[in-house]
Amino acid sequence: MDHQQSIVHQIRQFNRFYTGMIGLLNQHILESNLSLSEVRVIYEIGQRHKCTAGELIPALKIDGGYLSRLLKKFEKNGWLNRQQSTADGRTFFLQLSAAGKKLLAGLEEKSTAEIQQLTAPLSEKQQQQITGAMKSIRQILSAPGEGAVSDIHIRYNLQPGDVGYLIYLHGQLYAKESGYNLEFEAYVCKTFYEFLPTYNPAKDRIFLAIADNQIVGSVAILGSSRHLAQLRWFLIHPDYRGKGLGKQLLQEAIGFCKEKDYQKVYLMTTSMQETAIALYKKAGFRKTGEKYLQLWGQQLYEQRYDMDLS
Repeated sequence: MDHQQSIVHQIRQFNRFYTGMIGLLNQHILESNLSLSEVRVIYEIGQRHKCTAGELIPALKIDGGYLSRLLKKFEKNGWLNRQQSTADGRTFFLQLSAAGKKLLAGLEEKSTAEIQQLTAPLSEKQQQQITGAMKSIRQILSAPGEGAVSDIHIRYNLQPGDVGYLIYLHGQLYAKESGYNLEFEAYVCKTFYEFLPTYNPAKDRIFLAIADNQIVGSVAILGSSRHLAQLRWFLIHPDYRGKGLGKQLLQEAIGFCKEKDYQKVYLMTTSMQETAIALYKKAGFRKTGEKYLQLWGQQLYEQRYDMDLS
């Protein structure tokens, strides 16, 4: 079985499993005598403020004629109100009536109970794994601009396991994207080994971008002396690039340097890291040194960049 056939097989297996699972989770819909499509429309109207039928068609990927019939049924049952737009008499805003809101509240209450019953036997870690996997599926398979973007927050302290995961990320991503060998991972291990015994939040700061309880970006400032600091371990996971996260992390790092009255901050990189170098230059770093090396299985230029803060 080749790679593409394996993917198709796995998706079909998941689809069969998901179909059975969704049947269990939609038991409340069967009890309501509503179809899944009807519930989706009711839910979408309830979530939006004065939406129109035209907005629902692309959002739900539903046929316009079928939607029109559903809306007429909802009006007849007293679940829906239409309000004519004062700006355009041809446009009608849709809102759930009091009866419609009560119906929706009942459906959501039963749905919540079913999900809680399903997830209650699972550990907190298993629950996080499930929700994280669901978010990943939505993000990857959604059309550009439609995917849900996970909330990202910055954590400023090291926790057990962080360094091990950062070493893993560096080793995996640099091997894949730059062709670095195991010597590079050993080098990253050595830098953290040297750093951890002297780690002092009064002079050092780690900035970790967290999404779905996972590290997706990092940068650090290490105080080398009273007036000099080094920027290290700048990395953004490929799935979270292009969102301004790298710029945000660099701004945080430089802001810490200024807060601690460092007069200069420097970093070491290689000529292969073109995207990162462009961010360094935009932030205000300038190249101050370069030497040609055979390093980590590659022939490259090691470069130093400095920024004056005083």
